Amino acid sequence: MSKLEKLIDELCPNGVEIVPLWTVTIWDKRFNSVEKSKQTRIINYTYLLASDLFALEQEYGDVFLLSTGEKTGWTTEEKAGNFLREGEIVSIPWGKSRPVKDVIKYFKGRFVTSDNRIATSNNPNRLINKFLYYWMMSEGELIDTFYRGSGIKHPNMSAVLDMQIPLPPLLVQQEIVRILDNFTELTAELTAELTAELTARKKQYEYYRSSLMLFGDDVPMSPLGELATNLDAKRKPVTKGDREAGKYPYYGASGIVDFVSDYIFDGDYLLISEDGANLTARVTPIAFSASGKIWVNNHAHVLQFDTYVERKFVEYYLNMIDLSRHISTAAQPKLTQNSLNKILVPNPIFEEKERIVAVLDRFEILTNDMISGLPAEIEARRKQYEYYRDKMLTFKEAKK
Repeated sequence: MSKLEKLIDELCPNGVEIVPLWTVTIWDKRFNSVEKSKQTRIINYTYLLASDLFALEQEYGDVFLLSTGEKTGWTTEEKAGNFLREGEIVSIPWGKSRPVKDVIKYFKGRFVTSDNRIATSNNPNRLINKFLYYWMMSEGELIDTFYRGSGIKHPNMSAVLDMQIPLPPLLVQQEIVRILDNFTELTAELTAELTAELTARKKQYEYYRSSLMLFGDDVPMSPLGELATNLDAKRKPVTKGDREAGKYPYYGASGIVDFVSDYIFDGDYLLISEDGANLTARVTPIAFSASGKIWVNNHAHVLQFDTYVERKFVEYYLNMIDLSRHISTAAQPKLTQNSLNKILVPNPIFEEKERIVAVLDRFEILTNDMISGLPAEIEARRKQYEYYRDKMLTFKEAKK
């Protein structure tokens, strides 16, 4: 039996008190939709607009910027000025576009806030603020239903304050907080380790790709227009209103945009982003393979090669070099067909291309497996965490 189970068996074997949230919390303002008797006390926290909040940001500050979104930061006491507040609080945003679980925050210390609804326990000997935070996190989906409106949604605070919160004994709350703090830390560490491993794998891949693509003067450089057949003339732009949903991939500058009911091309192709903004920002992939029955709009060039090896060799090379130096200087910069055709590509013998493509294909598979596996591992750990959190925060109500 775990320590938590022992505490529950000893201190609340018959259940716990369950009360309305408004009876155990103090909020940052009086809400029009809430009866005055449910808010006998408030703690005012003057808030800033998000743009003004982050204008205060300082690299070495020690005052927390309590934003309404996922981004946070720090400032200094001097910068915070009259907006400086201090306390141990739990916040949900007044206006949100993301699930509550992504933006709810707990903080203890000095802070400046944007437009959050801020709660704190009215009696820490009865309700621990960190327990309140974890409980509200576990009730995130319910709280989401209290938000109304299109676009940026706002909460019905009357419904929030009427939520029923369990109040196990203080020692039980403390043990739950300890367990969940540890679980949160372990999950964050795992995510950081997996992300670091992925970054290292990507850098290793880029190193080998660059090494394999370095050639001496004995290897000729050929214009891309001589290595591939350009099929841009067959492209057809499709506006959103003209699209009829279907099963065929519809490609644009950075990949699949939609699925439509018709197709233009049927085969194996290399698509290359035409948009200057993509090329300048190095949005990846710049060059990507597309096979089968597809539709391509006029934001991606379409090239066809005689063999898979030649197509993949060019794909790997173009994704390694800086194509932004080839874009036009027009009002809407882009990589024109003429400029694309003139790009010089190493042209070693076929057997050498085949060897390089085989190596990079294997490395790409390993990297892509990790890229797809990382979110799955993190999601599995998140679900595991949420399962145990919700289980620990579920209590039967004591009979009165």
